[in-house]
Amino acid sequence: MTRTGIRHRARAGTVRPRHLIAGLLVLVTAMTVTACATGDDRPSIVVTTNILGDVTREIVGEEAHVTVLMKPNADPHSFGLSAVQAAELEQADLVVHNGLGLEENVQRHVDAARASGVATFAAGEVADPLTFHTADDGGEGQADPHFWTDPDRMRRVTGLIADQVVEHVKGVDPGTIRANADRYTKQLTDLTTWMEKSFRNVPEDRRALVTNHHVFGYLADRFGFEVIGAVIPSGTTLASPSSSDLRSLTQAMEKAGVRTVFADSSQPKRLAEVLRTEMGGGVRVVALHSESLTAEGAGADTYLRMMRSNTTSMVTGLTGG
Repeated sequence: MTRTGIRHRARAGTVRPRHLIAGLLVLVTAMTVTACATGDDRPSIVVTTNILGDVTREIVGEEAHVTVLMKPNADPHSFGLSAVQAAELEQADLVVHNGLGLEENVQRHVDAARASGVATFAAGEVADPLTFHTADDGGEGQADPHFWTDPDRMRRVTGLIADQVVEHVKGVDPGTIRANADRYTKQLTDLTTWMEKSFRNVPEDRRALVTNHHVFGYLADRFGFEVIGAVIPSGTTLASPSSSDLRSLTQAMEKAGVRTVFADSSQPKRLAEVLRTEMGGGVRVVALHSESLTAEGAGADTYLRMMRSNTTSMVTGLTGG
């Protein structure tokens, strides 16, 4: 064999290892950045949705670093994770997620973290879940993941998150965690009282709700409203309505005298606009922050502000104010 041939083989044999080493360096760098992102040695809590992320931060304070995976104004049903975020899940001391099928593209990562030994907490599963029914569920109903629209359920979940932090996150001060949770629980109690007072302004004959998908069942159950239908007859924004679904909904709205549709601000209002066309105009579409917080300063950047903003918009939309 010629010397040239030997050199050629040597080069061919070293190309792949170099690529492999480069790939490993990228992975190690990503993991190092993730581990050092906080700049301190505090334990790590990862939360999937920004609503639960806000509540968890209120509970944890400075005792641990809280990473929230879902960005402001995102759709919890469709957002996904980067490789670095997936790695963060498996390196966390505790993962807090909604569960009940809400984070449809993230659940497998949560399952992988749990399988690797990470403590995980599904808040929705301990919030006394309600069910909703569709034409395709065979009468069994589906678990409704949107428990946070009832502040009383969020108050219960607050205490349970605090329990999980104290149990699984080493190095935190239990007294501080409990005190933070108690303080926030008081704010949630005040929120419930304020919502009750605000909703008294809605007459009994205007307490029928129509939304872009099934999202306000818990609020309706808690504050005496009736959900007569949804543009998307599902608990997820990833489904689509059929023409018969829209026809059934318009008939229900005509019968109930409902002319207002509440649509999530993080989603296009196209479907609600379609409904307005189906009913020949005269339908009002009101945007709510039902599934995601906004960016800071945009009016619904905390759970408490989101709930107050939605309540005000709902009262105005239902009373024509």
